[in-house]
Amino acid sequence: MARILARYDALFPLEELDIAPGVVALARMLAGPPRAGEGGKDGAGRRRGRKGQRLARALTEAGPSFIKLGQALATRSDLLGEEFSADLSDLQDRLPPFPASEARAIIEREFGEPLETLYSPFDDTPVAAASIAQVHFAVTPEGKEVAVKILRPGIEEAFKRDLDLMRWVAGLLETTRPELRRLKPLQCVDTLAETVELEMDLRFEAAAAAEIGDNFEGDDDFRVPEVDWGRTGRRVLTTARLSGVPLDERDAIIDAGHDPEAVLEKASNATFKQVFRDGFFHADVHPGNLFVMEDGAIGAVDFGIMGRLDPKTRRWLGEILLAFLTRDYRRAAEVHFEAGLVPPDRSVDAFTQACRSIAEPILDKPQNEISIARLLGQLFQITETFQMETQPQLLLLQKTMLVAEGTGRKLAPEANLWFLARPMIEDWMRENLGPEARIRDTVGSIAEAVDRLPRMLDDIEESAAILSGGRLLLHPKTVDALKRESGPNRGLSAVWLAVAVLVVGLAVVKFT
Repeated sequence: MARILARYDALFPLEELDIAPGVVALARMLAGPPRAGEGGKDGAGRRRGRKGQRLARALTEAGPSFIKLGQALATRSDLLGEEFSADLSDLQDRLPPFPASEARAIIEREFGEPLETLYSPFDDTPVAAASIAQVHFAVTPEGKEVAVKILRPGIEEAFKRDLDLMRWVAGLLETTRPELRRLKPLQCVDTLAETVELEMDLRFEAAAAAEIGDNFEGDDDFRVPEVDWGRTGRRVLTTARLSGVPLDERDAIIDAGHDPEAVLEKASNATFKQVFRDGFFHADVHPGNLFVMEDGAIGAVDFGIMGRLDPKTRRWLGEILLAFLTRDYRRAAEVHFEAGLVPPDRSVDAFTQACRSIAEPILDKPQNEISIARLLGQLFQITETFQMETQPQLLLLQKTMLVAEGTGRKLAPEANLWFLARPMIEDWMRENLGPEARIRDTVGSIAEAVDRLPRMLDDIEESAAILSGGRLLLHPKTVDALKRESGPNRGLSAVWLAVAVLVVGLAVVKFT
């Protein structure tokens, strides 16, 4: 891997992090001059350009797992800066297709029957070929047009080998650079591994498509292809075929009789519903995966990369966005502290000042040029100053928003997708951040605590048994009395009793 980086003059990640200097020096010697025919007549072209561009070319040559790594790094503007991240964003997940004969063999092995009984005809020419799978069009014997996604042969073994290397490098980072542990490099590699593992079982992608389809059931503006479960397995996914104009082809969309701004409004509303209403969003929204269908609806495909946000994260993210849009920088800072994103020993006043310095240059632009994704990206860049912990799910969201904004500007240059969705945003804020919502959340938290109480008491009893060897012993009658207190009319009393027992127990353990 170091040798590939050296050939593209892209060893700087290993050099700047001081990882395996002996390997780096050896790679420089072995790389030699560029090979003729690569990157121009003399091969020197691949060493030209900015650092991010050279690294992107090197990762493309390194193969599928490193393309995925580069795409993941593209979300880390907090570490790399905006220009570097933008260069990595240009990494195209496209590889030469594997032979149709292998695709046919994989399908037949997956289902244990001749391909002709599943698809007739089956188009041998793939319509898309990416790092993990490629797609063919086909027709079922029942006459239904479908898209068939097939995993690359040997892809699991290739990813396992490369992920082992990434874990080794991440482990070196955590060992040799303790100040970088807050960025959780090993956890980031594990997250990437988890994502890739899900992508390499196409049943998970099928389930994601079905879930997002259920979320938008009855919505005429956003459409997801139906999964053909009878022709779907671990290595093969079959869905209904969607057709339409790619979302960034403005002239073709106009020629088809659609208003670009109306199309963008539908796309922005769908994005907002996925992120804030459902907490489950399509995280690979490049134009090749989104279409304007004949009736004007937005069609989405390829659900291999999905993001999730829990309700609490959605609420404080909503509060942060609302605070920025209303220029209430003090509230934006306070929410960061309340959510635990910034350590409590940091200064709220200083963080308020930082929020203002980031937002004002962005929010002062014309409406169509305001980028909420850029605002979030710059906010993540001040993590080192304020010791903010990395939030992988928010980095994925920020990257998704950045791609969506770029596509939106191509589609309707004078519009802003967040302002088009503003009525929906305001309704959601009132419903989820107003006084009634806070009361509802408080009541729900109390009810959840009461429901958990019997299990907590069982845990206390087990812990007491463990500690009874020399420090703490709860009498069985005490535990029984506490359990009786957890009846339907004594929930709150039981909660406080449990807290009291825990406090006393911790005190005993501390001072004995």
